[in-house]
Amino acid sequence: MRIQKTSPFARFAPALVLAFGILTPAALHADDRAVVHKIAPVYPEMAKRMHITGSVRVLTTVDATGAVTKVEGQGTNKILSAAAEDAVKRWKFAPGDGVATVTIQINFDNAE
Repeated sequence: MRIQKTSPFARFAPALVLAFGILTPAALHADDRAVVHKIAPVYPEMAKRMHITGSVRVLTTVDATGAVTKVEGQGTNKILSAAAEDAVKRWKFAPGDGVATVTIQINFDNAE
C-alpha cells in the first residue's frame, strides 16, 4: 500500500492562481480567437542583405472586440522582432469574451 502525502493547499491552488491573476480565464481560452485579417510582415531589407533568417514569437493581447492592444516580440534578432511586431499590431481577431493573450509565430526565410 502506497501513501501519498499532499499539501493541504494543493486543493486550493487552482483557485488561488485565478484569484491572484497569475492565470486568467481568458488566457486559458486564447486559442479560440481566430484571426480575421492578417497583414504580412515586411522582411527588412537590411536583414535580407545580411541573410538573417529566423522566427519571432509575438505575444499579442487582444481585446473583446478583436483589436490588438499590445504586442511583445520574443526573438533573438531585434530587426526581425520589430518587423513582426509592426505587422501583428495591424491584425484583427474575432470578437470574444474579454481580453485574450495569443502567441503568434512569424517566420522569416530569405529563400528567393
